[in-house]
Amino acid sequence: MENRTGIFTNALIWFGVAISVSEIEAGIQIATSASFDSLWIPLVLGHILGGILLFFIGFIGAKLRVNAMETTKSAFGKYGSKFFATLNVMQLIAWVAVLNAQGALALVSLNLPISFEMTSAILAVLVAIWVYIGLQRSSKLTTGVMTVLIALLVVMSAKLLLTSTSAGTHTIFGVSNTLSFWNIFEISIAMPISWLPVISDYTKDVEKPVEATAASATAYTIASLWMYFIGIGIVGMGSTSIAQSILLMGLGTPGVIILVLSTVTTNFLATNSAGESAKSIYNKLDPKIVGVIVSAMSILIAISGIMNHYIGFLYLISSVFAPMAAVLLVSFYFDENKVMNWKWNIFSWFVGFLVYQLAGLYDSIFFGPTLLSIIVSALLAYAPVLVKKTSKHVNHN
Repeated sequence: MENRTGIFTNALIWFGVAISVSEIEAGIQIATSASFDSLWIPLVLGHILGGILLFFIGFIGAKLRVNAMETTKSAFGKYGSKFFATLNVMQLIAWVAVLNAQGALALVSLNLPISFEMTSAILAVLVAIWVYIGLQRSSKLTTGVMTVLIALLVVMSAKLLLTSTSAGTHTIFGVSNTLSFWNIFEISIAMPISWLPVISDYTKDVEKPVEATAASATAYTIASLWMYFIGIGIVGMGSTSIAQSILLMGLGTPGVIILVLSTVTTNFLATNSAGESAKSIYNKLDPKIVGVIVSAMSILIAISGIMNHYIGFLYLISSVFAPMAAVLLVSFYFDENKVMNWKWNIFSWFVGFLVYQLAGLYDSIFFGPTLLSIIVSALLAYAPVLVKKTSKHVNHN
């Protein structure tokens, strides 16, 4: 009998995914560049839409019992699937390095007697060990780590509420550089979008597909909003640094534990999925070995200065995987008669990708780049289905 994961386990995994330095940093960025009164609607809207996408994409893997990149075969064919798997491995390697660098920078800022390079290496080694042990064998460890982490974050949140002041309008980029509604929306939805090509790696093994996938998406959305709120609260207490705020709140050792565990739990999932995607490219690869290699590579990339390109990297991920998800959703949920073909689907994705790149150059008052690329790719992908249905209706009459 196959090992299946339960609703609580999946909820816990995806709650842990959202608890990361990168999510808090995103909240800080929004709070330091936008009016306090104007950020809540686009922030929550971006997370809700991102959570909905996570559910419907994750359910495909749960239904078909295949990993994230294997779900794309039905829409993009064998080679299209390998193409996206390759892009996913590349983005996950970079994403692991970004998360590693953010965690290491925050820890070093606490004036610990250890270098940034060594801190990056230690974090990567912890992740590599966890990946090698495997998710099934480390379920009790995962539960224990998450319990400690959530408890410490509750304490941190309580201290923030007691020490923060009204955020008002802060800026570290200059008064004129205020984020618009769609800028905030993009920063909000970018995080859940980055996990779209990952979620089915975990929902494929669930015992109850609908319930467990819903729990995963909901847990991620709630935890992610919590992290953004912490970032906003940090700015509210007059700081733009996670490390500085930890020192101001007098958290000390608990603060160090929060930074280490939050970095390791999120990086574990990303690193593990890099191995799953690599297996989709070449099925003889061992995902665990690939995961260990990715952890090692993340050290080199983290210390090479990837943080200088962090925001651009997030937007690049969205431009690739938001339209991909749109086409996959249309193919799985609306193409009952298998009218769509992989060549047209690749074209639909590519147009969506181009639309994102072009829309990103302008500040639209109607749609952000992510939403616009999703709509365009989905409509294009659905066109053959619509033509077929219209043709049948005409012939019937």
